[in-house]
Amino acid sequence: MAYAQRFGELNPNVEVKWEKRTLQQFADFPVEKLAEKYDLLIIDHPWVGCAAATECVLPLEQYLPKQFLDDQLQNSVGGSHLSYNYNCHQWALAIDAAVPAASYRADLFEKNGREIPATWEEVITLAEEGKVAVPAVPIDLLMNFFTFCIANGKAPFLSKEEVIDEATGISTLETMKELYAVVDKKMFGNNPIAIAELMTKTDDYWYCPFAYCYSNYSRKGFAQKILTYANLVTYNNTGKLRSTIGGTGLAVSAFSQHQKYALQFAKEITSAKFQSTFYVEHGGQPGHKAGWTSEKANSLCNNFFKNILPAMENGYVRPRYNGYLFFQDHAGKPLQQYLIGNVSAGEVLKEMNEVYKKSYLSNLILKS
Repeated sequence: MAYAQRFGELNPNVEVKWEKRTLQQFADFPVEKLAEKYDLLIIDHPWVGCAAATECVLPLEQYLPKQFLDDQLQNSVGGSHLSYNYNCHQWALAIDAAVPAASYRADLFEKNGREIPATWEEVITLAEEGKVAVPAVPIDLLMNFFTFCIANGKAPFLSKEEVIDEATGISTLETMKELYAVVDKKMFGNNPIAIAELMTKTDDYWYCPFAYCYSNYSRKGFAQKILTYANLVTYNNTGKLRSTIGGTGLAVSAFSQHQKYALQFAKEITSAKFQSTFYVEHGGQPGHKAGWTSEKANSLCNNFFKNILPAMENGYVRPRYNGYLFFQDHAGKPLQQYLIGNVSAGEVLKEMNEVYKKSYLSNLILKS
């Protein structure tokens, strides 16, 4: 992280050293254990239920100025800031904001005299022509399942007994299958980054209807071709699709022996001034709205921030109860099997509901 070096230059007695973890390491090693070793942690907002239960990171409202936190709230990109607030405590600051949004190769649409899809029906038509790429690994399918539950009339997780009612669930699965039945089967092994690489390295795929987006792919010089990002399409008579917000938060370990500097670093790197200048200029995707509305920031990345801000503002926030991550880690697998064609809609809903119930039990197991 570029600011780690700068922070050390401004504070000569401090060195901020970041360590990367693979996705497998993230899945295998509990974040609450990492808090015993590291001063600062990058977290996913569904983890804050565990943070509240274990108190392994600091409740930041007790350590940072109210004026600063008010600014973070007022300038939140969609629900980013509040997604790290749980049980009346702020467990992290939104350092990065992201949401599944549409992306496309503007040069290919222009070259072929075609219009960018504006509706779900137009997406399916383009997919039938083989021009659509979409991530279809289990976690991304699960995020899209939430999207189509909402599009089909109900938000998920309204009951502790089932993820979604059967009628809405089946409609959701059938809607998703309209797309995943016609795209290339290799999509089931691709995550959002792989999709962006596929779209920028070849001319085979023109459009992606939803994938967590990365501003680097809209910056000149980063990839072979530039992607243009846009809001999601309209679905039936329900308006624009609502996707599931992602992003990351910066938390401070409750075990840190250097809390003063860790808090200072967290405050500075998420400030409006820093997020809209140094952070964006070094490839960051800010969690503060100042970075999303800045003309300079948008000029660096083909209006990436301006184009998908409406999707961020309309984004769905996942559950954050202690145990939810068990559901997230396991519920996408049966969903993928259904879309590949190996199980029925009823079977996948039953299996997802079983995983959902176990996620509450995993909370009890963790406490015992």
